[in-house]
This record gives sequence, structure tokens and C-alpha cells, in this order.
Amino acid sequence: MDKPEVTLENYEAVYAYYRDHRQNRMLAKLAYASLYAKYRPRIVYADDAKAQLAGLVKSGRVLIVAANHVTHSDQYTLAATAWNTPLRRAIGRTRVLAKDELFVDPDLHKKVDMMGGIPVFRSKNYGLRAVADAGRLMMDISADRLCRGDNLAIFPEGTCNEDDPTRLQHINSGIGHIAKRAADRGVSPVLLSIGISYGPDAHGPDPENVKSASVFVSEPVFDLPAKPMDIAHVVQKDLQIAVDGAVAAY
Repeated sequence: MDKPEVTLENYEAVYAYYRDHRQNRMLAKLAYASLYAKYRPRIVYADDAKAQLAGLVKSGRVLIVAANHVTHSDQYTLAATAWNTPLRRAIGRTRVLAKDELFVDPDLHKKVDMMGGIPVFRSKNYGLRAVADAGRLMMDISADRLCRGDNLAIFPEGTCNEDDPTRLQHINSGIGHIAKRAADRGVSPVLLSIGISYGPDAHGPDPENVKSASVFVSEPVFDLPAKPMDIAHVVQKDLQIAVDGAVAAY
């Protein structure tokens, strides 16, 4: 299938393409490795998190990775983190929800595809009603990828936190709807919260060139509630703990 133009008007073709898109896994690993060489996050784990994560990845259990959103470098920090954790084994079978603006420039589009990106059309850009159908299809595609053995990485705040990066912004039920859709299809994903901190100067004069981050990897949450909003509440609480850990480790 030819790669479609990523526009809201074209969302059905966009998600038909990303339902099955696979990047070259070897090239993806090289990209992740190069990002680690550049960003080199300092990684801290909760007590038994590293061993549990290694076991989950080895077994093929699917994960929803939730990370806080502080700067435009977060996706690179998260990729660098994946390279230097047990998540390295999952490179090439992890989808990353990314704002549609990243798919406009052809060169950047190619790079985002290499990282496993799936476009998200955000209501802040188009309005809630305009993106409703696209949003539902995006959640269905995300759940479908989970059911086919892919992991899913999400920045559930939806936009950069430029107020107080030590406190999460409100997380809505979108992440919960994805998890519930997967569970309804017989696959129960495990939540993995990853907190990111660049210290007090995260939004300094050059936010595109942030310092190396401290990253805190929480223990996986195996049993998620049944209702989407309840899942979102669990994510809010667990991810805040991860953020607190990253801030403390900076």
C-alpha cells in the first residue's frame, strides 16, 4: 500500500496504512542506538522493575508505555531509554503515538516511521468534533496493534507541560479506551510508566537542545481496571510516581 498524505481529511487512508506498517527492524535499532549515543539518559529503576520488565519483554507480553511530556525531545529521550533497558528487545515492534505535525515534512515523516510512529490528530488543533471519528479509528488501530503483539508508547498528557514539569497535566480517558479495546479483544496490556526530568531548566532559552534527562522506570502494573476513566486514573497516579522518581534522581 502506498504511503498516504497524513491529513485529517485523509484519516481513513492514513489509519489503513498504519494498521499494518512495519519499519525495517535493523535500521530501527541503529536509529535507537544513535539516539542513545546522543541523549544518554540516566536511568533509574523502581525496586524490581528491571527484572520484571525483562521478563515481560522476553515473554512477549504487550506493554502500554506511558511517559510524561516535558519538551519536544521527549520522544528521543524515550527511544534512547529503550535502547539501554530491556525494551531494546522490543524495538521494531513498538508503536509510538505521535502528533500529525511530525508527518508533514517528508524527511521527518520518514524518521518518525522508522521509530514506529502512528499519527494522532489532536483536538487542540482541529476541534473536538472534527477529530472524533479519526480519534476512534486511531484507538481501534492502536488496540489492534496491541492484539497483534506490538507494544504501544504514549505521551498521555497530549501536549508539552510548560507550566510545572514536576506535576502531570490531566490525563483523559484516551489511553484507557485503547487498553479497554485491547482487553475486549482478549489481550490485557501491562502498564509501564516512565518518568522524564530535565531538571529545573527544561524550558530554558534553547528547548530543542535540552540537557541529558533522568529517567525513572516504574514497576509494571499488571491488572488494570475495566473502565477507561478508571484506567486513566491509574495512569495518572502511577506516572506521577515515575515523574517524582525522575525529578528526585536528577
